Amino acid sequence: MKTDDFIDILATGITPVERGVPARRLGGAFAIAAVGAVLLMTIAFGVRPDLSAVMRTPLFWAKLAFPVCVAAGAIVAAVRLARPGAAVGAGWPIVGVGVVEVWIAGLLAIASAGSGDRLAVVLGQTWRVCPFNIVLLSVPGFVAMFVAIRGLAPTRLRTAGAAAGLAASAIATIAYCFHCPEMSPAFWSVWYLLGMALPAALGALVAPVWLRW
Repeated sequence: MKTDDFIDILATGITPVERGVPARRLGGAFAIAAVGAVLLMTIAFGVRPDLSAVMRTPLFWAKLAFPVCVAAGAIVAAVRLARPGAAVGAGWPIVGVGVVEVWIAGLLAIASAGSGDRLAVVLGQTWRVCPFNIVLLSVPGFVAMFVAIRGLAPTRLRTAGAAAGLAASAIATIAYCFHCPEMSPAFWSVWYLLGMALPAALGALVAPVWLRW
């Protein structure tokens, strides 16, 4: 068989990919992640009763800015990695900026606390449950992200899985901020980060199976 004939056979029945499909798939996954996390947070934990007062403080918005920054970077990475052969681009540096900033704020909070209060500043009142609450709120987005990315034929499976898990957990952390009573950057820098890292690690672990195409 001639090369040209073989190419013609391979090309038979190929139709152009509709424009906008990746954006719609991933946009739908992000929407499911956000709506699912908010609904789960409201049903399982409830909104903190003093939210209206807390939202008038700069510290609350600093608290919210951390997962927003991580979510932005993870979403950029997930969108790029969903395409075959694409690099991460600016995704991980954006995530790194958020992590470094909260670590600096956390260290300052520890340094300004009394020597007997430093451990309490890190542990807060909810350190035992915080990461697992975030993981729970991540479940809808985790599943939606994997379904969306699998249909877009990624090639860097573990990295794409980590980005998907991190995007889902960061979006979940944004929702969790409206319940969580902890207001110390030292707490967020450890327990929020752990709650976001667990789904990211799980995503990297299961990606070779769940994202295989």
